[in-house]
Amino acid sequence: MGNLIVTPFAAVFRWLYQVSGSYGIAVILFGIIVKLVLLPFSIKSKKSMVRMGRLSSKQQELQKKYEKNQQKYNEELQKLYMDEGINPMGGCLWSFLPLFILLPLYSIIRKPITSMMLLGEDVLESLLTAAQSLGYQPDARAVNPEIGLARFISDNWSSFEGTQPGLIRVDYNFLGLDLSEMPQAIFSNFQMDWQTIGLFLIPVISALLSFLMNKITLMSNGQQAAAGQNMMMNIMLPLTSLWIGFTLPAALGIYWIINSITAMVQEFLLGKFYMKKLNAEEDAREAAREADRQRRMEEARRRAQEMREEEARHPKPKKVEKPKSSRPPTNEAGRVGDRPYARGRSYVPDRYE
Repeated sequence: MGNLIVTPFAAVFRWLYQVSGSYGIAVILFGIIVKLVLLPFSIKSKKSMVRMGRLSSKQQELQKKYEKNQQKYNEELQKLYMDEGINPMGGCLWSFLPLFILLPLYSIIRKPITSMMLLGEDVLESLLTAAQSLGYQPDARAVNPEIGLARFISDNWSSFEGTQPGLIRVDYNFLGLDLSEMPQAIFSNFQMDWQTIGLFLIPVISALLSFLMNKITLMSNGQQAAAGQNMMMNIMLPLTSLWIGFTLPAALGIYWIINSITAMVQEFLLGKFYMKKLNAEEDAREAAREADRQRRMEEARRRAQEMREEEARHPKPKKVEKPKSSRPPTNEAGRVGDRPYARGRSYVPDRYE
């Protein structure tokens, strides 16, 4: 299953490396292609997030109204989402896809022979034997043993070229940096050179760009008012990027930097587009509601005019008032002292002699 997942990514990455001739440029192009492939999902996610951002004020009103009744708040919130046609999870799930791309990319970088070149274990053993015959000593403590072998093959390419079908020369150098190194290794042997400084800057830049990307995402979603509620996200994303940058090969840090840059551009453009589109839809709905209100008012006025005309043509007969009874009211006829209803209406004082 792992090979099935890694194989298509490896084929694309290997082709990009062979075309560009640079490992760093291949990582950059790979990140851009991944972003383009995921663009349809990002569009769907962004549309949902912008809609949710426009409901943030209503959500806060519900939260204040039902702050002491969490169950009622959840029910009203789900009702609000249903009325607006929003899936609250639709905007979050797709945003984690670039993180899962790290897994096959990490395998490609960590295992350049078996994952990137897709050569078998028997070929790996054969290459290791040939390298040892030329003086190669594998580091038993190395986290990524294939990287060391790939470096040795690259440094002695004339001895390995054409010996195995599919074997290519892998050069991890990019702008004077070894992209196979883990930046955390600089703390055990810190030196003031470009390799050390560059490896240190990769995770730092990655974390800063992640923080900036989250800010731009909230702004483009119309969620500036909810920035305080997303404090945890503002902290966790940069820390995650910092961890990725220091504990994984530098090539993954380059990929994460490119992912953040392209994501910022994408979030800004899509946010601007959908804000304009949703504003136009809201204006259209408001215009339709106003037109319906005016129509109902005109209909009411028309019916009232028809009723007045009908009454003018067919006036109602005047009510004939009944003559008032000369009989005293019950309360007076039945009064006994201060009690107005002491006797009934048909009381006759001399009925019985």
